[in-house]
Amino acid sequence: MSHPEFPLNKELIYLNHAAVAPWPKRTSDAVKAFAEQNCHYGSHFYLDWLKTESKLRQQLKKLLNAPFIDDIALVKNTSEAISFVAFGLSWTKGDNIVSSNEEFPSNRIPWESLESQGVELKQANLSSKSTPEESLFSLVDSNTRLIAISSIQFASGLRLDLKQIGQFCKENNILFCIDAIQSLGAVEFDVQAYHADFVMADGHKWMFGPEGLAVFYTNPKSRAKLKLTQYGWHMMADIHNYENKPWKIHPTAQRFECGSPNMLGIHAWSASLSLLLELGMEQVESRIQQNINYLKNKINADPQLILLNKPASQLQSGIVLFKHSCIDNNTLYKHLQKNGVVCALRGNGIRFSPHFYNSIAELDKALTIINLV
Repeated sequence: MSHPEFPLNKELIYLNHAAVAPWPKRTSDAVKAFAEQNCHYGSHFYLDWLKTESKLRQQLKKLLNAPFIDDIALVKNTSEAISFVAFGLSWTKGDNIVSSNEEFPSNRIPWESLESQGVELKQANLSSKSTPEESLFSLVDSNTRLIAISSIQFASGLRLDLKQIGQFCKENNILFCIDAIQSLGAVEFDVQAYHADFVMADGHKWMFGPEGLAVFYTNPKSRAKLKLTQYGWHMMADIHNYENKPWKIHPTAQRFECGSPNMLGIHAWSASLSLLLELGMEQVESRIQQNINYLKNKINADPQLILLNKPASQLQSGIVLFKHSCIDNNTLYKHLQKNGVVCALRGNGIRFSPHFYNSIAELDKALTIINLV
């Protein structure tokens, strides 16, 4: 039986929330209503739209456990937010950044681009004998300015201990930047507990949001370290004074929002987050972990399947990675896609990423389809 908020095509088993998630019904309804209002009234209700924008910031504040709504910026995507940090900080030749060898390009390319300024990117091997956290710490030296890490690795599903890393950064006066795109909406998250300086994430994965809209969290002390790299009317302190001469930079994180807001995306994302917050992230994470544990147990019990998830961390993500002992990954992936199992080819295997609404019956059916290849 399908979930009322996810009336997906009955031919599909959707196990790809670590890529692009389907919208809940309420999100589809919100977008339709917004489109109809635009069609018949134009921007007549813009003040109401601004209330939805404010609501979205509050929702994201709660999801992140940010201290203040002023810490929340709405930007285009994770790459843009990471670039704000990479090109906003003032670097000195010889500085280095510590990251990992498993990062998605969004959390690698902006840092690599700083090499022209004499900044080195050090990439820890998360598959070494040490714990992932110790692997990161081993690369830190007196020239390390920042640790930039994904909270959960997109391919392997490895979830890092952000509390431990954040405490290390605090004790060593190192900035801490977290790509949280595989965490927000899947597991509970707390920027304060992690002593995070910068956190960013698109909404289109576990948070069921649209593409083209992301959250960028900065704590006030760290925010002040970033020079601006984009400018426009929306990042002024007095945005409605269009003759603002001279102008001042907005005192909050809104300084990173240089132009007009994505109102369509805002209405969609707010509707999606309302579902997660109604359920509560504790409940959402619990249901996801039940599905993950079920899949891992079934895969381990199947002599033809090999679980690839790393046992290095006790913290679990929403990602299961596996391969077949006799069938190559490309063949298996095409077989699954052809038979309605929406998944991904990642990390030398097949990636399943179920959400809270996926049923055990769906998981069993997906595993059965594997054996029909």
